[in-house]
Amino acid sequence: MRLLRYIILAIVLILWGAGLSTTVSRYLYKLNVIVDEYRYGDLYRLSSLPQFKLWPADCPSTDQSSDTASTHFYIIGDSFTEPQRLNKSDFRVRHFQRVHWGSNQFIQLDPAKRNVLLIESVERHVREHFAQPVREFTIEVDTNRITKYPPTLSQHIMADFRLGTSAVEERLESTLFSHDWAFWFKEVKAKITLDWFGRVSPSVSLSKDKKHIFLNLDTDTTKAKVLNSSFSPLTNREVNVLIDSINATAGRYRKLGFDEVYLSLIPNKASILEPNRGAYNHLIERIQSNPNLHVPIIDTYTPFRNKPTAVYLKSDTHWTCEGRSIWLDLVREKLHI
Repeated sequence: MRLLRYIILAIVLILWGAGLSTTVSRYLYKLNVIVDEYRYGDLYRLSSLPQFKLWPADCPSTDQSSDTASTHFYIIGDSFTEPQRLNKSDFRVRHFQRVHWGSNQFIQLDPAKRNVLLIESVERHVREHFAQPVREFTIEVDTNRITKYPPTLSQHIMADFRLGTSAVEERLESTLFSHDWAFWFKEVKAKITLDWFGRVSPSVSLSKDKKHIFLNLDTDTTKAKVLNSSFSPLTNREVNVLIDSINATAGRYRKLGFDEVYLSLIPNKASILEPNRGAYNHLIERIQSNPNLHVPIIDTYTPFRNKPTAVYLKSDTHWTCEGRSIWLDLVREKLHI
């Protein structure tokens, strides 16, 4: 009996440690004790509605990269340009580097090469991203001169054990309830809540015909100072402020050594699949068509509007392989890479 108690205690400590420590949780992922809770799509994970459960297909790599190419390609982007969605092999370039919004990387540009920067943002975060200076890439003449101090023991521990309440709760939930058996119980609860009470998780919203699911950030206009929704008010003055910020960002990076700077705004799923849900603010169109914008654009909005049901995953906020292919073709054609 005592041995059984020790075994149970050890299991509890390991699972508790996974909730607190990123190192422990990564190790348990490798052992398949924890599985990817986003495997059926981020919107399914948030809603648990079985009709939106789908295993996203892996999009094939295009194997375009070339060591003889003259272009070095850099991206400031969000989840649409994460490594699991695209990488160097998707472009005919010699060097590829990406930084996520809110992060910072030191880079050294090669003046003998063509240095191209693409700034990519999903529609819901455009107003946040360009409300402040964009400094995700820091240009250094010699990156070897950057002083790098190894983290102290306390800094390492604090980085590993992120003690924020929401982060701990999310990791604990992933540790304990990421397997299919747990999803089954969540699906039953979500289906009853929808069928009996007409409600869904506050993190998501359904289209009026209930055929599509969206991130609630993309549709909610009830909260004060909402900047994410496709249907929140957007004045001409704010559009002009955003354009000034975009122009200033591109101008600064060109002065720092980039030969070309481009802008790519990815529409919210709701903007494409249900633009008449409310008073759509047309943020992307108003920025892209403004004569004061001095940055060349990768127009994803127009081709996505022509294929609304084909470009977004049923269970996810991100694009299908067809949507990804459309974007890649547009980037390659515009940037000649």
